[in-house]
Amino acid sequence: MSDNQTQGGFFSYLISKVFLKQLLFIVGAFVLLLLLTQLWLRYYTNHGQKLELPKFIGMNLDDANELAGDRDFEIVVNDSVFVVGKPGGLITDQNPKPLSLVKENRKIYVTVTKYGTETIKVADLPTLYGNAFDQKKTELKYREIECVIKDYAYDPGEPNHILEVWYKDDMIISKDVRKGEVEIPKGGTLQFIVSRRDGGDVTIPDLRCLNGEEARFLLESSKLRMGDISKKGVIEPDVEFFIISQSPPYDGISNIKMGEKINVTVAATKPADCL
Repeated sequence: MSDNQTQGGFFSYLISKVFLKQLLFIVGAFVLLLLLTQLWLRYYTNHGQKLELPKFIGMNLDDANELAGDRDFEIVVNDSVFVVGKPGGLITDQNPKPLSLVKENRKIYVTVTKYGTETIKVADLPTLYGNAFDQKKTELKYREIECVIKDYAYDPGEPNHILEVWYKDDMIISKDVRKGEVEIPKGGTLQFIVSRRDGGDVTIPDLRCLNGEEARFLLESSKLRMGDISKKGVIEPDVEFFIISQSPPYDGISNIKMGEKINVTVAATKPADCL
């Protein structure tokens, strides 16, 4: 074999080896470019993709912020409200609503419960004295104030109307009282004394010396009733009789509840000391 042939074969070998390396480099570069293209397409198609929004309602604000951050959302407190019996910082509403499809980095506007207790001054309450209890109970319920009847008291006006308002054993409203600076917490309870037409106290009337008709008229005027009638001596039927004693007795001071009875003893003639 000549030297020229030997050199030609060697050069052919070198050329083929270089070509193979170039070919492998080109293939490798193509594969790398393909992988990079796929990664870029995946990022491009996923960027701006809509995500399902979690339910933040009922969660503590700190926990909601943590969850939102993990999912590329931002919690923004839009409003706060006081809710009786609920601790502060609880989410009560959110916008957009739970399970909505939104883009990442979306701001989620929430309403949370207030810390502390919200109060209302007596001066800011509606007029209570002299008004119907049921009506004012409904109005105060909207202000988250509970109402209970503490007691009833006689009043000649309409029944079930407010005569007094009490809070924690302190009378805060009556005909002559209105403690405007007293603060009532939402969820608190007011106690009411309301009117009724029966049950009032009246002074025991003096029935002695009156005849039967006069005694009944006086008792009815005082909203009292005639009780047991005991007879002393003989009293003929349809004959006028007179009161000689009564129980409870009259002393000009003692009172008796309206509707109560007064028992009497009667005779056919007036007592000697009656005019």
